[in-house]
Amino acid sequence: MHDLQQITEFSTSPELVKKLYEFSIKKNYEAGTLILNENSHIRSIPIVTKGTLKVIRTEEDGREILLYYIKAGESCIMSFLGGLHNETSKVKAEVEEDAEILFLPIEKVSMFIKEYPQWLDYIFRLYHKRFEELLTIVNAIAFKKVDERLLDLLQKKKELTNSSTLNITHEQLANELGTARVVVSRLLKQLEENGMVKLGRNKITLM
Repeated sequence: MHDLQQITEFSTSPELVKKLYEFSIKKNYEAGTLILNENSHIRSIPIVTKGTLKVIRTEEDGREILLYYIKAGESCIMSFLGGLHNETSKVKAEVEEDAEILFLPIEKVSMFIKEYPQWLDYIFRLYHKRFEELLTIVNAIAFKKVDERLLDLLQKKKELTNSSTLNITHEQLANELGTARVVVSRLLKQLEENGMVKLGRNKITLM
């Protein structure tokens, strides 16, 4: 479990950390669980204390694309913004690795903004980080080929899991890249022929 006291902005405010634990509801989820769907009302903000979430956007034609990951010690800035403005969610959040999450009621989010400058600093840092990640996504879609984006995604998953072997299907990768499964399968086969990956059943090993 990630101790909230370890978060840079919270280290100077033990009272804020105490309040976060006091007012939040802790829940545990297995990988693959959907914790927030698009168009859902946002009543609480998730703070991940263990595991990883992935935030996905679905287009009108049903295609999906991965926007960013939420790691231990982080939260979802889209939930912050939607909740504070009483809007429904524009994204969905799914558990990538088994996760432990603190859910802070949205009314407490507003209260903490007024009472704790450290909380506002935390939100701004997350906003800055997510903005840069979204710019990276836009740049990749506009200027990178799908094979480059696929390799980048595999490397990112390797870093998140600290493992060269990824338990994932071609369909999942295609969804996260916003492309067709047949395209991903063809590119993975090419990567295997080039000695960059080894393919197994629902498994990919980076060489």
